[in-house]
Amino acid sequence: MAPVTVITGGSRGIGAATARRLAHTGHHIALGYRRDHAAADTVLADLHATGVRAVAVPADTRDPDQVTALFDTAAELGPITGLVNNAGITSPIGPFTDLDPDDLRRVVDVNLIGYILCAQQAARRMTDGAAIVNISSVAATLGSPGEYVHYAAVKAATDALTIGLAKELAPHGIRVNAVAPGIIRTDIHALSGQPDRPDHAASRIPLGRPGEPDEVAAAIAWLLNPDASYTTGAVLRVGGGL
Repeated sequence: MAPVTVITGGSRGIGAATARRLAHTGHHIALGYRRDHAAADTVLADLHATGVRAVAVPADTRDPDQVTALFDTAAELGPITGLVNNAGITSPIGPFTDLDPDDLRRVVDVNLIGYILCAQQAARRMTDGAAIVNISSVAATLGSPGEYVHYAAVKAATDALTIGLAKELAPHGIRVNAVAPGIIRTDIHALSGQPDRPDHAASRIPLGRPGEPDEVAAAIAWLLNPDASYTTGAVLRVGGGL
C-alpha cells in the first residue's frame, strides 16, 4: 500500500519541495495551504504528473475544524502514514522591545498551536510504522537576537514537542522527528521585511551560502522513510553549519 502523507504549508518553499520529492517516490499527498490557490494548483499539477494521487485542501492550521477537514480529506487517499508539520510564519525583523503583540500571537498560533493541532489529528489516525516530521529551525538554539527572539522561542517549543511526542507515541510504533533548517532560500524572508536575507547572511554561514528547499526536503523524506525506522525524537539540523 502506498504511503499517504499530509504536508501543511505545501504550496510554496520547503513544503512544495517536499511534496514534489515524496511524489517521485510514490507517496500520495494531501497538500494543506492557506490561501494561494494558484500556487497550490501548480504544485498539485506537478504531483499528478508523477502518477500519484494528490489533493490540495485550503486549511488555516490555527482552526481545529479546518485541521480536522484537512485530515478527513487526506484519509480519502488511504490510511495516513505521514505528516510534515511545515506551515509557518515569521514577523518583521526587529528588536525584541518593538515586538507587536498581534505579531507575537500570530507566530505562536501558526507555528505552535497549528503544529499541535495537526500532530494531534495525525496521532489519532496513525498506526504502527507511521511518522511525523515537525519543521523547526536553527533559531531554536541560536535565539535570533535582534531579529525575532519570539520566533526562536516557539521553534524551541517545537523541539520539545517533538521529543515529548516521540516518547509518547513510540509504544504505538509512530516515530516523531524534527528538521531544523538554517537560512533557506524561500519566500518566508519577505514576511520578515528582508527578502534578500539569505544572500546577505551568506557570509556568516560556515558553508558560505544559503540552503535550497530541496536540501531540506531530502532530510524530511529520509525521516519519513523506513530507512529511518530506529530514529525518533531527533532534531536533524540542516543549516550549513549554523
